[in-house]
Amino acid sequence: MPRLALYALVVCALAVTAAVISFVQGSWLGIVWVLMAGLSSNMALFYVRKAKVEKAAAASS
Repeated sequence: MPRLALYALVVCALAVTAAVISFVQGSWLGIVWVLMAGLSSNMALFYVRKAKVEKAAAASS
């Protein structure tokens, strides 16, 4: 797994944790954390798919 994808997954996990803590404390700021978790998970999927395509292109060459 590419390094950037791992970093994005770590950010996603931290954002989900922050969202849960925010909602438990009664703060609506958790919505921002949920949005950040969605963005970082999409980034992680993008980097994984990009690495897979590059690996397939290198193998076919």
